[in-house]
Amino acid sequence: MALLRAHHLLRPRAALSSRPPSLSSSPCRRGVLPSTATSTSSSRLLCSHHAASPPDASASPSIVADLLDYLNESWTQFHATAEAKRQLLDAGFTLLSENDDWDLQPGGRYFFTRNMSCLIAFAVGEKYKLGNGFNIIAAHTDSPCLKLKPRSASFKSGHQMVNVQTYGGGLWHTWFDRDLTLAGRVILKDAYGSFKHKLVKVSRPLIRVPTLAIHLDRTVNSDGFKPNLENHLVPLLATKHEETTANSSEKSSPSSSKVVHHSLLLQVLSDEIGCKSDEIIGMELNVCDTQPSCLGGGNNEFIYSGRLDNLASCYCALRSLMDSSKMPEELSNEKAIRMIALFDNEEVGSNSMQGAGAPTMFHAMRRIVDSLMHQSMGEGALERALNSSFLVSADMAHALHPNYPDKHEEHHRPELQKGLVIKHNANQRYATSAVTAFLFKEIARLHNLPVQEFVVRNDMGCGSTIGPILASGVGIRTVDCGIPQLSMHSVREMCGKEDVDTTYKHFKAFFEMFSDIDRKLNVDF
Repeated sequence: MALLRAHHLLRPRAALSSRPPSLSSSPCRRGVLPSTATSTSSSRLLCSHHAASPPDASASPSIVADLLDYLNESWTQFHATAEAKRQLLDAGFTLLSENDDWDLQPGGRYFFTRNMSCLIAFAVGEKYKLGNGFNIIAAHTDSPCLKLKPRSASFKSGHQMVNVQTYGGGLWHTWFDRDLTLAGRVILKDAYGSFKHKLVKVSRPLIRVPTLAIHLDRTVNSDGFKPNLENHLVPLLATKHEETTANSSEKSSPSSSKVVHHSLLLQVLSDEIGCKSDEIIGMELNVCDTQPSCLGGGNNEFIYSGRLDNLASCYCALRSLMDSSKMPEELSNEKAIRMIALFDNEEVGSNSMQGAGAPTMFHAMRRIVDSLMHQSMGEGALERALNSSFLVSADMAHALHPNYPDKHEEHHRPELQKGLVIKHNANQRYATSAVTAFLFKEIARLHNLPVQEFVVRNDMGCGSTIGPILASGVGIRTVDCGIPQLSMHSVREMCGKEDVDTTYKHFKAFFEMFSDIDRKLNVDF
């Protein structure tokens, strides 16, 4: 939840993330205790000293282990989109380009990416007719983080430091004393003068923001930790004496304005990518925590991870679309178009070409209708489709904090492990209405799924989501909902394992049955 409002070349999965030997061999990487790693190849790591409980044969399969894999692949919005792309291709979806003509067919499954940080995927019902609607789940791929400044090299008291800027409304004190690294994308120039976009992930701890010792700040526990974000939130890379030039033997003055990025940093990136330092001509890098996502708690019931807001929603949406359209017969009776839209830049207001404030989703809907129209001409086909459409805006929700219960409105206190949270706000910070809430809750009722509701206290400000942006920009009925979580916008967040599976079931049921439920309610008659 926000406090405010390059085409990627297809590569094998191994190229999308650089998994280090140190992590791939760790017991916190791929789901098994060391003693069982060689005998249980299908087991997954829970990052716990205790093995997982044996699965209940009568229960529905859990997606939690797959979510952990997705989170551990998706250190940045670029990696999250690339991993979603890989999974969609593996599931048989067809990759489209926004620059090409689209030849779509009923029963087809398609997707495209924008900026490799925004993705839209959809499956066309076999019984689709002009004017039928879109059933959409929308989420966002970005999370609050630190990002490298365009000129990242700085020197302080004999140390090489990395200049960063804050992105979104993060709990910045949680980034101190963490084993941090860098990930994102770079632009490379080859020997023939061509350019290419490549993802990079430095998997080892590379940088750190150390706190000041209490001996030098005796009042920190009584007065609070109040760092200056420009002066004190600067990661340390190395000591100054290791500074060398990136592409020649000529020495640079440490204070020279020509030093844009430390040559040591460029060397680390080039080693990771497998190129020369002088081939790197542009970069967009996030600071990332190296600790892997995992299960925790006395009963292994919690997910501990960075970027749960909002990659947990992204994965539940992605998985529900793929699983609800896996076989041809699953679309044989569908009259609508099932769609997911994963946007970037929600944490800073969505005002970008890859954000929800851009007309990306609306343009996609128009092109889909136009392509499926073929030779028949239908009056107001797109407008009728929009009027029949429904959007689920999925963004994480605030769970009741047991140490701060007074921060919640008395009668609206969502809890962990109690199901999806439907968000309401009379001032339209959320786009939920009585009608959209009823329709979404009806799906849960028919599948015996728990649902909770949230309203912020009148004496507190309310965040917002992409829901109102899309509802007003596209003109589509919308419900805002989210998985309850704690530590939102921290470098390390947590949510309930059961809520992830409940959300997946709710989203999958939405795709499979919303068209039938919607026909039973007529508001504008």
